[in-house]
Amino acid sequence: MMTITNNSAGGQPVSIENIRETKKICARHGIPLFFDACRFAENCYFIKEREAEFANHTILDIARELFSYGDGCTMSAKKDGLVNIGGFLAMNDADWAGKATNLLILIEGFPTYGGLAGRDLEAMARGLCEVLNEDYLRFRVGQVRYLGEELDRAGVPIVKPTGGHAVYLNAKEFLPHIPPSQFPGQALAVALYREAGIRAVEIGSLMFAQKDPETGEMRHPDLELVRLAVPRRSTPRCT
Repeated sequence: MMTITNNSAGGQPVSIENIRETKKICARHGIPLFFDACRFAENCYFIKEREAEFANHTILDIARELFSYGDGCTMSAKKDGLVNIGGFLAMNDADWAGKATNLLILIEGFPTYGGLAGRDLEAMARGLCEVLNEDYLRFRVGQVRYLGEELDRAGVPIVKPTGGHAVYLNAKEFLPHIPPSQFPGQALAVALYREAGIRAVEIGSLMFAQKDPETGEMRHPDLELVRLAVPRRSTPRCT
């Protein structure tokens, strides 16, 4: 499973070269490659912006290239689907789809029972088309870049360069007196909400610390981040 963009590493994009090489390794070992594609369009915009091979390609063409290396994807459409509810699981293997459908019957019900309303399905379809608009993506990424530049100018430690959907505060540098065992990222997230009503999320030791199976000691991640996600446009346009 490859997440595009990488939410736990500062919202950074995944390059086409990275995806191609990952696909080669997966194919060599018979492992399917799935994308967590909730922010695929932002990832494609960064590919166009940063990779010379795709500088003159449309976002749609880049998306087609990107997904051509995958065997399926999961999608929370509340991100780059531009809707308030819904998502989907997609795959290119009919046998996998059958197994997923059978599992669905056991835990939720028959696929004919429904799911999303027709209105929500149409909104998602429109959103997935409109999110590929380069002007929208330029504005979206520009908002985040502007916030990052202002915070950096004020001396706030952040992950640079900024990603597509959020600015990530470096809590380890912001609160060096708090050890990882006391969750500096979570402390900063709580302080932001208490002092200013800013809702953020910790992506650090509270989320990713693990116990060493041999020594029993806690292993903390290298990154101790707090995500300041910037709201995207709320609904698809009517045409």
